[in-house]
Amino acid sequence: MRSIGEMARDSGLGVSALRFYDRAGVLVPDRVDPVSGYRWYAPGQLDEARLLARLRRAGMPLADVRLVLAGWAGADTDLVRQLLRAHLRRLEQGLSDARAEFSALRALLDHRENPMTSLRTDTAVRLSLSGPGLAAALDAVRFAAGTDPELPMLGGILFDVEGHALCLVATDRYRMAVARAAADGYDGPRVQVTVPLPLADAMRALLDGEGRVRLAVDGDRVTLETGGRQAAGQCLDHDFPDYRRLVRLPAGRRAVVDAPAFREAVRTGPVRAGEGREEGGTPAGLSVLEVTEDGSVTLAGDGADGRDLVAVNRAFLLDALTAGGDGRLILELGDPTAPLAIRRPADAHTFSLLMPVRLED
Repeated sequence: MRSIGEMARDSGLGVSALRFYDRAGVLVPDRVDPVSGYRWYAPGQLDEARLLARLRRAGMPLADVRLVLAGWAGADTDLVRQLLRAHLRRLEQGLSDARAEFSALRALLDHRENPMTSLRTDTAVRLSLSGPGLAAALDAVRFAAGTDPELPMLGGILFDVEGHALCLVATDRYRMAVARAAADGYDGPRVQVTVPLPLADAMRALLDGEGRVRLAVDGDRVTLETGGRQAAGQCLDHDFPDYRRLVRLPAGRRAVVDAPAFREAVRTGPVRAGEGREEGGTPAGLSVLEVTEDGSVTLAGDGADGRDLVAVNRAFLLDALTAGGDGRLILELGDPTAPLAIRRPADAHTFSLLMPVRLED
């Protein structure tokens, strides 16, 4: 007999998924402890669970999964073969439809009549900033920068100069971080450049003092000078996405947390299995958050369910909480499909967003 945890480990299905399939009558445990409610699976059920995991990874509807499992071990496999063929045809048709839509989108992109005006400039831009202020802004966004070689435009930090402020932005699609540093010395039009991560890290390494620093943007070259030292290099030859469109969120439920205590709760609290892999190849873990009636945020256990639960990548959440500092933070939770916002109470311009993850069926 296997416990539900052992079954999850050996089958590739998460514990929450196994519980769901039990409630749905798809994969019912061989025995359930009448006192504790703990589930136990017979040895023969492991193959069924592995088959179920394959079918769900292939996106087969649950109604068809039931029939495949029911007919898999039978002498007549015609129904199973027909269901597999029918689902494969649906997938192929879906892929064909998606290709057609993407071809149309590429054509629209190639023939836009009013392309966006680039915010790059050939005029030299020179700023004076607080060294600690720029360091804090870089620390607040660095964790969210992308590393996917297929998306080189996300492989840096956006430096967005407007008015008397330098806004820094980083995103890897699944998370975004925004911070702002006050700046003097420039009152021209808005200018944007994307600083590659190695150069941004070199800049951060220079910011170990308390004085002012000088930032210059001259064409596609950016330079940071401080105390006789300099970090300079080429900007990325890509436009950064319009992040201002991405940070307009409807108001959500807000809860204030103590950052160190909440980080520890996330680090040691319940984790659900999620899709994808983290660095090192380990399965991605999810932290599931819910706002209680008294307005506090708790980490929901593996068996919890409900419409208001918000699941996010646990490692990403820890990164965002660390970047938020050691004070108090505001967590803003909206719909389960809306990003989780992590804000500083005294700084409306520094925050991070984490894309939610759909909980396993």
